[in-house]
Amino acid sequence: MAPILPRMQVFEIADQDWFPQFLRSYMQAALTAAWTTYIPILQSSSPARIVAHLLSRQLGHSIHNYTFIDFCAGGGGPTPSIEKHLNAAIKSSLPDPASSSGANYAAAATAPPPIQFVLTDLHPHTELWSAAAAASPNLSYVKESVDASNVSPDLIKDHKKQGKKVFRLFNLAFHHFDDTLARQILKNTLETSDGFGIFELQDRSLAGFLACCLFGLGTMIMAPWYAFVWGTPLALVWTYLIPALPAVLVFDGWMSSLRTRTPGEIKGLLGSCGAPEGEVRKWEVKSGRERFIPGVGYVNWVIVTKKPSQE
Repeated sequence: MAPILPRMQVFEIADQDWFPQFLRSYMQAALTAAWTTYIPILQSSSPARIVAHLLSRQLGHSIHNYTFIDFCAGGGGPTPSIEKHLNAAIKSSLPDPASSSGANYAAAATAPPPIQFVLTDLHPHTELWSAAAAASPNLSYVKESVDASNVSPDLIKDHKKQGKKVFRLFNLAFHHFDDTLARQILKNTLETSDGFGIFELQDRSLAGFLACCLFGLGTMIMAPWYAFVWGTPLALVWTYLIPALPAVLVFDGWMSSLRTRTPGEIKGLLGSCGAPEGEVRKWEVKSGRERFIPGVGYVNWVIVTKKPSQE
């Protein structure tokens, strides 16, 4: 479906230096909840679980060859949940080693190790990441600042030495980059990595703009629960007494929708990112949208990997 508006490189309030850090933290937590929350009947699945399924479906058995690095992890976002769902699904598909079948025991014993995920960002959130990493042996993080447009060769080499390919994740992040920066990031990705995925919860459709409004409403409904779970009762003040949190979430959601690229526009950036034309042709682009709330909630995705003949 063609977008109803052209892409615009507009600003988002939460990106501004003057925006209070504590409100930004509340917003990051709310966005993480949007990725990870599953409400039966209303939702078919959480968006994070959908991404885990997409990675498994699109990469197939080769998924065990990759380490997944989130290059714009922010406060952690959906990546810890994606890791949990992906490895849980893989584990559940393996034979039970406790079974009396010798074949089952042998198959389970020779199963590949769990898939590893790594959190990085230009502005590391090590305190939040360390808590997430402590909850899973399959999740780690890089303490130092990581520039997705100019990644240190050592970061990539460390994983290549372990016999793994590098797959970059951009969860609700790629729309933030203007065309110049987006091209630099894509060029660096083609030069240093083996695949990447762009996952967004909004687009330039009427449903995308409506979903942002429902997100703001949902935040107001769920605020008491968040305040209790996060131990941040002050969030109630900025939700109800001074409704800055839902207002900024909706406004920035609309701005994010205007900034979000279609798969065709991402392909155009790949073709003009500065990598040799022959190099670009080695990559295969797949895309789509997966519904998680009827009519309004979609995961919009682009997954790019090297063609089998080029690996």
